[in-house]
Amino acid sequence: MNLTFGTDGVRGRAHEELTVPWVSKLARAAARVLGADTFVIGADGRESGPAFVQALCGGFAAEGVKVWNLGVVPTPAIAYVAAQENIAGAMVSASHNGYQDNGIKFFAPGGRKLTDAMQAEIEALLVGAALVGSGKAAEPASERPDLIDGWVASLAASLQGRRLDGMSVVIDCANGAASEIAPRVLRDLGCTVTAINNLPNGRNINADCGSTHPAQLREVVQLAGAAVGLAFDGDADRVLAVDAAGEFVDGDQLIGIFAVDLHERGMLTDDTVVITVMTNLGFRIAMRERGIRVHETAVGDRYVLEALEEHGWALGGEQSGHVIFRNLATTGDGLLTGLQLLDALQRARRPLSALAGETMTRLPQVLENVRVVGDAAALLPVLADEIAAVEADLGDSGRVLVRPSGTEPLLRVMVEAASGDAAQAAVDRLIAATHELLRREGTR
Repeated sequence: MNLTFGTDGVRGRAHEELTVPWVSKLARAAARVLGADTFVIGADGRESGPAFVQALCGGFAAEGVKVWNLGVVPTPAIAYVAAQENIAGAMVSASHNGYQDNGIKFFAPGGRKLTDAMQAEIEALLVGAALVGSGKAAEPASERPDLIDGWVASLAASLQGRRLDGMSVVIDCANGAASEIAPRVLRDLGCTVTAINNLPNGRNINADCGSTHPAQLREVVQLAGAAVGLAFDGDADRVLAVDAAGEFVDGDQLIGIFAVDLHERGMLTDDTVVITVMTNLGFRIAMRERGIRVHETAVGDRYVLEALEEHGWALGGEQSGHVIFRNLATTGDGLLTGLQLLDALQRARRPLSALAGETMTRLPQVLENVRVVGDAAALLPVLADEIAAVEADLGDSGRVLVRPSGTEPLLRVMVEAASGDAAQAAVDRLIAATHELLRREGTR
């Protein structure tokens, strides 16, 4: 088994790449590296989840570790309990992938995602000598769905006593972990809620729905006359939005809205926001014009959090909708982010379209993927001259980013430019160069 940690845990085809024996072994390695006597675990509802939950329980038991099982819950609920109890956590989820895939995300004691060093240590144990049981006796896993109540209470508390009465919202639950809890939380806070894709059957998670497929949400928002649409991914650690006219609002725009709001209230520490290399150039320009500094990290919300914690900053996130409010959570939380957005709209007494439009102007961005066999990162040095030539042609009005995916065998090619045609032409040029390189490599 050659699975390794990507940008968000370990992920692969269920029962083919990711197998029950391997997950059990992974649990044992994680228990030794993280050193916690208790793990809190959960799953996102896909049909392979129960088998891998049991595999985790078996591996942890072999190491004498206690397990609290929350059942089907959003990933941030696991992080919250791990933080509150100072224990470790594990989530069985493949995030936005289809039901055929699954994965494991870990949280270190305190509810934070693993560092690169922790991940490397776990991987070393997996490929090294056989893991031998500790000889300790572990209790059977405890079913603890009640532990989610503390997380739910923290969501309401994040509004500092304010409510969302009168707000009309459509939520797309992606047939995943948010399907039961998200409608309930929003209604309890006063929202009028229309929920779609909230009937999970184990196989329909992320199927033409959720944050990666917002078309249905856009339609329902307009039909319902709602003020806002919120689209979660399978494990609900991120969210994207739709305004009343059905226009898409991505993570860059959401982070921009939050950054400006916190800045104007004197709550944006050091007037700095943390983003990743994928963030649109228009965001950088808009923040500079408002006197807000931008700190850039590699792709992955764990890198965003590392920067936030190192410098004591308050806000960061990714274009994909992972948003971290460091003073409120230890990881991206789609439901928390949605509540903060609705609260900002209530306080501003303005529609989402106005706030999103005023916050930033997105430069046309084209992102396409090239499927590869082998190490996608190895292609980058060979493509360096072509990338440099494209960057020179774009000048200051554009940006190029070519990087390997952290979760799939893909090379991601992204270009931003003053016009969509210019961005597409640059992407086409880079993809053609990549295909030619792959063709030459394949004939050797």
